[in-house]
Amino acid sequence: MGQGNRFDLKQFLRRFGILVYTGDPEGDRLLIEDELRELYELGLIDREEFLQAISALKEQKK
Repeated sequence: MGQGNRFDLKQFLRRFGILVYTGDPEGDRLLIEDELRELYELGLIDREEFLQAISALKEQKK
């Protein structure tokens, strides 16, 4: 995937004042996923943004 199409998850989270760094990459992913779900459930992001962010999070795992 080209850099131009890459979803910037950290920048996206910063829009909401969310910074996650526990020193444990798997722990970070779990916390970020929880934050994304909460943003979606609260109606702060739409379905498309939620799916893009979750996809970017899964890409980080690879």
